[in-house]
Amino acid sequence: MADEYIHFVTTGGTIDKDYLTHKGTRNFTIDDPAVERILETIAPEPNFDYAVESIMKKDSLDADDDDRERIREACREAPGENVVVTHGSDTMIETARQLDCDKTVVLTGAARPQRMTDSDAAFNVGMAVGAVQSLDTGVYVAMSGSVYEHDEVEKREDGQFVSR
Repeated sequence: MADEYIHFVTTGGTIDKDYLTHKGTRNFTIDDPAVERILETIAPEPNFDYAVESIMKKDSLDADDDDRERIREACREAPGENVVVTHGSDTMIETARQLDCDKTVVLTGAARPQRMTDSDAAFNVGMAVGAVQSLDTGVYVAMSGSVYEHDEVEKREDGQFVSR
């Protein structure tokens, strides 16, 4: 039996994007949660129980205060004490700063969609899983091999997340 429970809240963003082609057009759409596909690759199986709750499928640049309220409520209402939120990286920090609940919440995402071969999605989700099980109550961001407290991180123009 698993030792931990992690509740995944998915919101869309690059991590969930898929590149679809239709005659004469090329476009990205928000697909089913990438975290489901990532967790299915763990062999023999994850050493924790989990559930995946998809609350929206949006690019984070299109997220507004109502969306952030939905994310905050999903975190508050999630069973257990550990929540991982997959989110677009452009406004991930803004959302993180608006989350307040008495749980350990880790936001993560990807610079490239999980469906691309050179994606950082699985790496970032793995970081978030380790972080959410190890950190004290609070809100964190896990990107590119580092974990930051939500109020001590910024995203540079080149896309890198760094300490403030």
